[in-house]
Amino acid sequence: MKIITASEIASLGITPAQCVKWVREAFMMKHRCQLPAKLSVHPRGNDFFNTMPCLLPEEYNRFGCKVVSRIKGSHPALKSELMLFDTRSGEMIALVNADWITAMRTGAVATLAISTLRSGNASVYSFIGLGAMARATLDCLLATNPDTILDIRLMRYKDQAERIADEYAVHANARFSIVDTVEAFADGSDVIVSCITDADGLVAEDTSIFKPGVLVVPVHTRGFQNCDTVFDRVVADDRSHVEGFRYFHDFRDFSQLEDVLKGNRPGRTSDSERILAYNIGLGLHDVLFATKILEILQ
Repeated sequence: MKIITASEIASLGITPAQCVKWVREAFMMKHRCQLPAKLSVHPRGNDFFNTMPCLLPEEYNRFGCKVVSRIKGSHPALKSELMLFDTRSGEMIALVNADWITAMRTGAVATLAISTLRSGNASVYSFIGLGAMARATLDCLLATNPDTILDIRLMRYKDQAERIADEYAVHANARFSIVDTVEAFADGSDVIVSCITDADGLVAEDTSIFKPGVLVVPVHTRGFQNCDTVFDRVVADDRSHVEGFRYFHDFRDFSQLEDVLKGNRPGRTSDSERILAYNIGLGLHDVLFATKILEILQ
């Protein structure tokens, strides 16, 4: 059995653009996978352990299971490990530190949803919750829009906004601004990305502050439940992830991202529609990423 460390994965130089290609590849074969819904347990408060299994299509000969946790006060807040098996023998062939995989596949899926569902004239991209997931999404978003200037608006939290603006100043296709209120954050935003991991309430009580045509991407689902029944469309990475939501049966229109990518369901049909994209995370992406990484290392 091979143990694949975080430093080994970092040394491979896998690009954010490649990550977006891998998540698209995964969505296109999702219907051929055995992909049970993730199992979540909660030791206390909003802490959790998620168990995420996936059997890839037969030609891959791979089954994997990731365990990801979030424990308040730990550093980093999110931790994950993945077991990878050869389905021909049942042998466990790799134990993978999946912290990088979790962040990058999450950012890549958010970016794929943005490129698929944003309005045709989207230019202002607002981020709230500025940890590892926001950075991964920024990496993927900037890498896949090299010739477009993106106005990136950051919601101030401690010194994170200033640090990101300084760090990402090297990107010629990004212009940064920092705001202090939810009203300023939402005003005129075409795409809103929320990477808040722990929120007890709503980001905004009044849904009218979200403009016509906005795309809201709540990476960790929290803070936008009041949008569920008033936005025109909801798109999710998997139906099983959202059908337990309180307002699922009140969604005005629902699609899985897989079906939108394949052209089986409409995505955005006008630049005035307000859309929610709930991409809660698929073990499929984790297992495919681990499989690709193992192939590179062999």
